[in-house]
Amino acid sequence: MLDFLRRHRVVLLHVSFWGLYFSWYVYQFRAEYSWLASVGYTLLSIGLYLPLVYVNYFWLLPRWLRHQRTGRYLLEFAAAFVPALALRVYVLWHFAPANVPANYLYSALYVLGLGVSMLFIAAFISMLRFAVGWFELEAKAKALENAQLTAELQLLKAQINPHFLFNTLNNLQYLAYMQSPNTPEGIAKLGQMMRYMIYDSNHPEVALREELEYLENYISLEQLRLNNASAIAFEVAGPIGAQQIAPLILVSFLENAFKHGLATHGNGWVRVQVELQGCNCHYTVANSRPLSLAPPKKYSGAGLQNVRRRLALSYPDRHSLHIEESPEEYRIHLRLALS
Repeated sequence: MLDFLRRHRVVLLHVSFWGLYFSWYVYQFRAEYSWLASVGYTLLSIGLYLPLVYVNYFWLLPRWLRHQRTGRYLLEFAAAFVPALALRVYVLWHFAPANVPANYLYSALYVLGLGVSMLFIAAFISMLRFAVGWFELEAKAKALENAQLTAELQLLKAQINPHFLFNTLNNLQYLAYMQSPNTPEGIAKLGQMMRYMIYDSNHPEVALREELEYLENYISLEQLRLNNASAIAFEVAGPIGAQQIAPLILVSFLENAFKHGLATHGNGWVRVQVELQGCNCHYTVANSRPLSLAPPKKYSGAGLQNVRRRLALSYPDRHSLHIEESPEEYRIHLRLALS
């Protein structure tokens, strides 16, 4: 229904105006005339407005808006207005109600009143033309904004993919160097992940189940490299249904946790939890930090800036991100309102 109103809003504005005009004048005439006479006289009045009003609306006014020649527009409007007024006066002289005094009907005051009413109606409908222009400008601006946001999102996702690929290839290189029997499994998982990144992530949203499977494969590759399953915990709580999520929105936090939680010291750990409550997704990633006398550094690299920007574009007013840091632990908590 809302889509119908949006697509036909201009026509509905015109219909609403003439509907109000018709109702008001029928109500006015009903005080003195029958229903049939009131309706007939109002329809005749509307019919005499239409030629001038819509010649101006569809032809004269657009020409003025394109060329901005005010003098020419006024001359053209006058050339249309004079015969339209003459026609209106002539018709109403012959079809005016019988109780209208003849001295008023043929007076200059009557003609002036008809002319002023025609100018008023033409001016009001002209304002609708400006409203149409505003609607069109708003639609173009919105389309341009959407195109820019789409391009920016594609760029941000493209920045994620090489970063992940380099990390994963380093992991597989390590496995191959160590002649690990897990190397073929790692290559197979990488193939699954690349398929997801190349094909599925091109959509604005993907199934949450697929995004979580992508995270599981990423964690599996890290476990193959580390040979220490106890250092990594991944938990999903709550029912996974038909929820949709922006693709590759969660992996940056996971990459950051492995980079700082396991790569920098031997006794590190990473804990990942996904809690689902209907369409609300609570995503928590925590990792250990090496004990040091120096104050902990803030992890504010390009990856974190990237994901913040993606969240702002994909989930405006539908997400919250909290980051907690201590000398022993780094933790993020992300809440998303999924579709």
